[in-house]
Amino acid sequence: MSDLVLREDKGGVAILTLNRPDKLNALSGPMFEALDEHLKTIARQSSKIGLVVLRGAGGHFSSGYDMAEIAKAVRAHAKPHYESEVIEFLANMPQPTIAVIEGQCCTGALELALACDLIVAAESARFSEVYSRWGLTPIWGLSLRLPRRVGSARAREIMFTCRVYDGKRAEQINLANYCFPDAALEEELDRLAADILANSWYSNQVCKRVLIETDALPLKEAHALEMFKNEGLAPDAEQRLKAFLQRKSTV
Repeated sequence: MSDLVLREDKGGVAILTLNRPDKLNALSGPMFEALDEHLKTIARQSSKIGLVVLRGAGGHFSSGYDMAEIAKAVRAHAKPHYESEVIEFLANMPQPTIAVIEGQCCTGALELALACDLIVAAESARFSEVYSRWGLTPIWGLSLRLPRRVGSARAREIMFTCRVYDGKRAEQINLANYCFPDAALEEELDRLAADILANSWYSNQVCKRVLIETDALPLKEAHALEMFKNEGLAPDAEQRLKAFLQRKSTV
């Protein structure tokens, strides 16, 4: 498998690392193919992997799509919207996903991060969306996912000004769920992962699917979908409830 995206499994977490540090992890067709392969494998391992973490090597998430490829109109895949399909697959992964942002997270990389359930930023993070600077337009879902995360007015600001937002500001405007000092990032990320993994993986995956399927539905229809497609108790529910009652009886 290509080393453009590395995979490390750690206690139920699959860590995927974009690995072009000499290019600030600039996205490319071959990198998307490597990411696609990893994601499809992980999606089939929902009983083994309870959380997916996406990050970049060398202190940066990604500087965005490789401008050299855009300038040459190079396509690494025959499907015209292949990259969009990979990002959409990431957005619909059965497991919860976290994008970890250090350093640059620019334009196409921001689209990739927005497809994750949670975004965790280091203070060093630098978020930006600069399609308009280069006369380009978003096609990977940014114009849909960004306003859903930060609100329409703030999305317009980000897209029209092409300004850079650090990790703290990203947290303030809800672009990031958390911002941590760089020195504390790994420890805080481990704590967050442990909190997620401590819960029923089955329940997490059902909750994620319901959130996706009910998105933008009217409340009545969404409630009906939630009720009538209810998965019932998780396979580990009895064990979890029993353990809770036992702890309560000893207090």
